[in-house]
Amino acid sequence: MNKAVILVGGPSRATRFRPLSMHLPQPLFPVGGKPIIWHQIKALSMVKDLKEIILIGFFEDFIFRPFLNHCQEEFPEIAFKYLREYSQLGTAGGFFHFRDQIVRGNPKNIFMLYTDICCSFPLNDLLSQHERHGRLGTIMVTKVDRSSAHLYGCVVVDNETKLAEHYVEKPETYVSDLASTGVFVFSQEIFRFMATALEKRVDEFENERAKESAYGRSEESDETEDANRLRLEQDVLRQMAAEKKLSAFMCTGFWRQIKSAASAVPANALYLKKALGDNASFLSKTTIDGPEITGAVYIHPTAQIHPTAVIGPNVSIHARVVVGPGVRINDSIVLDNVSIKDNAAILHAIVGWDCRIGKWGRVEGSQITSPDDIDEVTHLGVKVNSICILGEDVQVKDEVFIRNSIVLPHKEMAGNKHNEIIM
Repeated sequence: MNKAVILVGGPSRATRFRPLSMHLPQPLFPVGGKPIIWHQIKALSMVKDLKEIILIGFFEDFIFRPFLNHCQEEFPEIAFKYLREYSQLGTAGGFFHFRDQIVRGNPKNIFMLYTDICCSFPLNDLLSQHERHGRLGTIMVTKVDRSSAHLYGCVVVDNETKLAEHYVEKPETYVSDLASTGVFVFSQEIFRFMATALEKRVDEFENERAKESAYGRSEESDETEDANRLRLEQDVLRQMAAEKKLSAFMCTGFWRQIKSAASAVPANALYLKKALGDNASFLSKTTIDGPEITGAVYIHPTAQIHPTAVIGPNVSIHARVVVGPGVRINDSIVLDNVSIKDNAAILHAIVGWDCRIGKWGRVEGSQITSPDDIDEVTHLGVKVNSICILGEDVQVKDEVFIRNSIVLPHKEMAGNKHNEIIM
């Protein structure tokens, strides 16, 4: 029997996802027509003998309840549970804190996934290698450009044995072009290893405090709290690699982080393209009396699209959206209850809930071509060329052009804006 844990974080962790996370928690934001976390659950549901999926985070309990109820209906063979951390315990702290509930039923293998990733999720292949190699854990890695390797947790891998020889979190100098994907599988014994790692961390903090006391430093700090935070990357994975207890599995499919709000658009495209390759039934196609559909497009059944509109590629249109004559939408996400009037254009953008786009209005961002383009949408307080984002309930008047900008909720745009953040 196998289990899975998805680390969903909490409200304070999604600041780069604003203004979209002001309306909805980042894990529940829709990409590819489904919430980000749904894609992980769907992939986990296809893992052999996986019986339970546990979400761990510090959101309020009620936040995920409706979503998990839907998951229970869609995947009835899997049990779902949300466990709330009493405080921020570190990237591995919640996992370790709830170990008794995780090991209940005596699972052989335990998956751990971060929620802020988009991936092809070859989890059965990952599990097969983990069981074949018999190590304490297996980390899924992907090849990244050497120039951007410092942005990730980097793994040095023995090509013959597939052992992870070193793990370094965001190295200052080049270590490896193999990056952690935020997907792991562990044997149940991982909790003993984590207990030892936590004891070592507490000892190090106590020694540091003793030194500070000896030098007469009396500044108040939260070191006791910090000492009890268990960091997966620095405290666990690095030591596992040093003790030859971590193997590495290469992900040859797609992978991308979903850190900033802008990163949702390329993630949306990747999932839609995958669905198109899988011939998924929920994708829209051109019909005699419908709009022109190009490439991978998701349109919610309740959306109303004028037959003269041109939609796609890589577009998600959600519930109760109304699209008028001559509208062009490309490489974008249009959220619930949006109205787009005649001949407007939405390109490389996210249009938030309840927005109104006037006739001949234009909301346009810049196409993202590299994974490194999406980590930040501002530089020194200035909006950089990236996805254009409208927060909830933004009104764009007729013939107004919003380009490469971020607009916070409840704004009325009566004039053109370029490369601005409208507060």
